[in-house]
Order: sequence, then C-alpha cells, then structure tokens
Amino acid sequence: MQLSEMRLVTVIAPDDLESRLIGELKTLGATGYTVSHARGEGSHGVRTSELEGANIRLEVIVDPPTAQRVVERVMERFQPQYGIVLYVSTIEVVRGAKFTGGAGSNR
Repeated sequence: MQLSEMRLVTVIAPDDLESRLIGELKTLGATGYTVSHARGEGSHGVRTSELEGANIRLEVIVDPPTAQRVVERVMERFQPQYGIVLYVSTIEVVRGAKFTGGAGSNR
C-alpha cells in the first residue's frame, strides 16, 4: 500500500464564514472538505451563549502547494477581521490522487 504525503489544513472560525471559506477552498483546488462544530476556550475567551455565535472546524486535505495557497488566502481575506485559528499538519494518506483530483481517484 502506497502512502502519499499531503497537508491537512484546519481552520477554526466563526460559523457565519462557513460558505465563504468553502468557496475559497474550492476555488483554490480543494476536492472536498469536512466541517464540524467546534467549541473551546482560547485568547478570545469562552462563548457563553448561542447569541454570540458558534465556531466551526473546517478541515481539508490537499497537496503542499495548495495548502500554501489556502493559508495565504485565508490569512489575507479573513484573519484581519475574524478570530481565526489556522494550522497545517503534514500527513500521509492512502489514495493520494483522491485529494488532488488526479486520475484513478476512486471518488
């Protein structure tokens, strides 16, 4: 079984940015993504009510050049106005072509 080195880009952001972030990811070449609700405590404190809104955790697996483009775009367009956490992990995946849209992706 062959593994391919990829990047897992994780963005934790206010939930009202979900559709905009997904649009950016698709424009930059992401072939899929995962979104889940996120909660916790950090430098912006703890959210104490639903009126304050919720956070999402948006994850996407991409090749290294696409990861770099995603980081640059998110930081440029969203970081100045919103409390966003963004991190990138190096991972190994089975069927790497699935995450790049390459031939034999078996989607």
